[in-house]
Amino acid sequence: MIRLTDVSMTYGDLTVLGPVDLDIPAGGITALVGPNGAGKSTMLTVIGRLATPSTGRAEIAGHDVATTPGRTLAKIVSILRQENHFVTRLTVRELVGFGRFPHSQGRLTAQDHEKIDEAIAFLDLTDLAGRYLDQLSGGQRQRAYVAMVLAQDTDYILLDEPLNNLDMKHAVAMMQQLRRAADELGKTIVIVIHDINFAAAYADRIIALSDGRVVHEGTPVELMTPDTLEEVFGTAVEIRREGAYPVAVYYR
Repeated sequence: MIRLTDVSMTYGDLTVLGPVDLDIPAGGITALVGPNGAGKSTMLTVIGRLATPSTGRAEIAGHDVATTPGRTLAKIVSILRQENHFVTRLTVRELVGFGRFPHSQGRLTAQDHEKIDEAIAFLDLTDLAGRYLDQLSGGQRQRAYVAMVLAQDTDYILLDEPLNNLDMKHAVAMMQQLRRAADELGKTIVIVIHDINFAAAYADRIIALSDGRVVHEGTPVELMTPDTLEEVFGTAVEIRREGAYPVAVYYR
């Protein structure tokens, strides 16, 4: 379980998150949704110890995020931020190999190479493993970064907008692969996502934020109503049914 207790983040007089009290159960996919500036990415970075909250406490699987040794925490949770920039010229395989550092400390073993191969194959990057990142499209690079996180082989995975730069085919494939990681590998995945329809189709639960606060949480069916989505996003939304999934129509 991920637990946030009285977590807030302020910059001077500006509060960008909180106070938040929240439990995210272990297992499955939890989607964080909301308008720009709602606090989604800030919440994710606090959970992943990339930002220190102004108040409160974050825990993952009973571990205090602030006080757990870094190497221990890196074997429990992995995180992918929105912006990733490597100055050094790296191949896909070299990048994915960085995900094994908490386990290998830079001395890759046969097991590490196996995990790297599995992550590369999982993201359909085998044919690109020897290519340099600057030779890839934005979508291919994004998949490589997600493969690096998967290679870390943690029970908890935090992803900030992993569908960035992906076309329709690869966005669907990415969500299918994350669904597999949750179902077949038992991972707990928390994902910041802008497309509410992807959240409804693939997530087990949705947490909606607005102005730094959690305003709604529940299953996709519970949150995918016109009143709820209009409150969260500030725009008119129509809900239709496409098979088993509710679909939000908001583009006209």
